[in-house]
Amino acid sequence: MRYSEAKTGRTFVIRLEDGEILHETVEQFAKEHGVTAAKLMVVGGIDKGSRLVVGPRESRAAIIEPMEIVIEDACEITGVGTIFPNEQGEIISHIHISCGRGEKVLTGCTRRGIKVWLVMEVILTELTDCSAKRVKDHNGFELLWP
Repeated sequence: MRYSEAKTGRTFVIRLEDGEILHETVEQFAKEHGVTAAKLMVVGGIDKGSRLVVGPRESRAAIIEPMEIVIEDACEITGVGTIFPNEQGEIISHIHISCGRGEKVLTGCTRRGIKVWLVMEVILTELTDCSAKRVKDHNGFELLWP
């Protein structure tokens, strides 16, 4: 286990609009408001055609191959995530959601593009005095280093 300590700063209440891409919009908002580290809560709807990473094809393969699901119709979602800079100082979000329609539910990472259906609400809580960043590992993943 690795850890560091941080303090909470500003809290932003954000409404994303129909058609916006979740991770792109949140990262752009953070850049515009000088947020380099944050925790996120997300609730709302996603549109058909959104892409969700749902796991590696094999859990311990030498080369990790992500699996992707394309969302077939609008779904309700709830999710959580973080924002931290990478080694180059770029703001990178890592958001996971659970989404459902009827009795079908999926959970995964939003990095491939989750498109807002009508409205999505995000609570972004800034983390200050925080040294954590994302560092690229041998698989090419930018992992959190507290």
